[in-house]
Amino acid sequence: MMMSGLMLLLLQVSWAKIDSTKYLQPTQSHMKEARIIIQILDYLHYRDVDLNDSLSSVIFDNYLEALDGNKNYFLASDIKSFEKYRFSLDDDLKRGNLVPAFYIFNIYKNRVESRLKYALANTGYEFDFSKNEIFHFDRSDMPYAKTEAELDELWRKTLKNQALNLKLSGSDNAKIAEVLKTRYERFKSNVEKYNSNDVFEIFMNSVTESFDPHTNYYTPLNAEDFEMQSKKSLEGIGATLQQDNDYTKIVELRPGGPAFLSGQVNKDDRVVGVAQGADGEMIDVIGWRSDEVAGQIRGPKGTLVRLELLPAGASPGAETKVVSLVRDKINLDDARAKSQVVQLTENGEKFTLGIITVPDFYLNADEMADNPDNYTSTTNDVKRLIKELQAEGVDGVMLDLRNNGGGALFEAINLSGLFIPEGPVVQVKYPQNRKEVMDDENPELFYDGPLNVMINRFSASASEIFAGAIQDYKRGIIVGEQSYGKGTVQNVRGLNDFIRGAEDEELGLIKFTIAKFYRVTGSSTQHRGVTPDIEFPSLYSAEDFGESSQPSALPWDKIEAANYKPMNYVNDAMIAALKRQHQKRLKEEQTLVDLQFDIQELQKNRKRTEVSLNYEVRKKEQEDLDKRRASQVKIGASLTELEANKVKDRSLDDIKDPYLKESIRLLADQIQAAKRKG
Repeated sequence: MMMSGLMLLLLQVSWAKIDSTKYLQPTQSHMKEARIIIQILDYLHYRDVDLNDSLSSVIFDNYLEALDGNKNYFLASDIKSFEKYRFSLDDDLKRGNLVPAFYIFNIYKNRVESRLKYALANTGYEFDFSKNEIFHFDRSDMPYAKTEAELDELWRKTLKNQALNLKLSGSDNAKIAEVLKTRYERFKSNVEKYNSNDVFEIFMNSVTESFDPHTNYYTPLNAEDFEMQSKKSLEGIGATLQQDNDYTKIVELRPGGPAFLSGQVNKDDRVVGVAQGADGEMIDVIGWRSDEVAGQIRGPKGTLVRLELLPAGASPGAETKVVSLVRDKINLDDARAKSQVVQLTENGEKFTLGIITVPDFYLNADEMADNPDNYTSTTNDVKRLIKELQAEGVDGVMLDLRNNGGGALFEAINLSGLFIPEGPVVQVKYPQNRKEVMDDENPELFYDGPLNVMINRFSASASEIFAGAIQDYKRGIIVGEQSYGKGTVQNVRGLNDFIRGAEDEELGLIKFTIAKFYRVTGSSTQHRGVTPDIEFPSLYSAEDFGESSQPSALPWDKIEAANYKPMNYVNDAMIAALKRQHQKRLKEEQTLVDLQFDIQELQKNRKRTEVSLNYEVRKKEQEDLDKRRASQVKIGASLTELEANKVKDRSLDDIKDPYLKESIRLLADQIQAAKRKG
């Protein structure tokens, strides 16, 4: 009866624009899953929002953005014809009616196939690169093409730009034609592999992400991958990949993995090429499925893979970078906290400082259950490292939380407890305004010496809870960049859990937001995260990276402050003095002057939306870029730079990472300021 109703709906939709023998259709399982997901979002999601016409409009826009965000395929007339669904998707979802979503996708698939046919017919065309033409590679704010002729012109310039990129890298006309033909044949093959599960996942994520960006749906196949990625026993580079239109995007970096440890790969970078070994040919992977790209990246432990990456935030056609990584097995031990001792002289005074890198908030629950007094965790490892550093006679300790995306909340609380006395660390608010204050219950202060904490734009969640507690208690100085601003808590459930007698039916998985974090001051970490006491020059703006870059992110708000007592190890006068010293070095020290220049240049380049299609113009731009790169300070150096050198004690001059170097100097300044205060 259900399937006959579906067929009736199909008959009511005009399929005139596509080949009816090729269109994809929703299954009964999809319709069932859609209804379950809507009920979960309605009853269990933190955000109290009705699935109504207003949210339907957001879902509609999300879906079009997911399919054709750069406006390379749809015609303006297609979009106009879809408008009839803008305010009805909410009612359709409640009934499990997915026909409109599949109808839109089938039109999209037809348009993509048409564009690929055009591209393949013109891959051998020899372009005139002496003309002064401009290619707009970022079309997100431009209108949809009105005619097929307009799309043809757009794709002519797309092909010309790709051909020019290959020419600039040394390819001749024959090689250019070969590469483009291979690229688009692969692209065509991937489009032909689209199935109804792919369509359902894309559409349902347009639905879930209208509630908030951390609520996601996974098909049964991708649910298996998700669960596998959650286990730290992978072999490769330690990155989770996801399809993003024609690209494969890096959505997560595993602490301890080669990509994470390199310091050169970031979340939301897109993989555009993969090469094997130091001399292997760079294979173009634009248009490949993410699982195929993953297959190219995976390989035996100890072997080299080179990735060509389109940096996070950069538009298609912008400059790429090549990163070399040695594949390795990723496990918990590789992601554990590590320490190093650094020697320096500041203002005529010698210092011995301990640096602890914390890449993740980890906890081995099985070991904890077997032996509560001795198990692997961030807190236990940091305690051990602090003891070792104290045995070395360090004058102060710095915790490096850069790129630490979070982990176990329990560990964020326990780690805070090493540095603050008994008291609240974080507040959690659930639906129906139910609140919980989570305390450090250990009255002992494990370490009471000088402390600073370094964060960056990719320090998130549990990292923000820890850094926020240290700042609110006035226990230490926070340095670096504004953190990510993820102040939400997620739960992961299989859809089978919500259906009686569904053991034999394989359904997908949903991750959804159930609560929000708040600092002891009552301020949410959502959006705002943690603002450092001493802010460093940053390549990443809040508008383009982090929670604030997500339109559906939950808002910042504030609740009543918890009952806590600041320790006042630092005060406004000390912070002001450190800021003055930091600002002085920014103006006078050449490494920091160069760093600021490089950041400005990279930010300027990131804002570009177009490039010249003239060979001489682009060649000069490339030569200028190569000169800048030759003298460029390394931005975002490895978090494990300290451990790369086997010497136990290092001097400040051995450190090449300008952020780490400045943080260490600020710790020395902090120690001197504390002495003057005392």
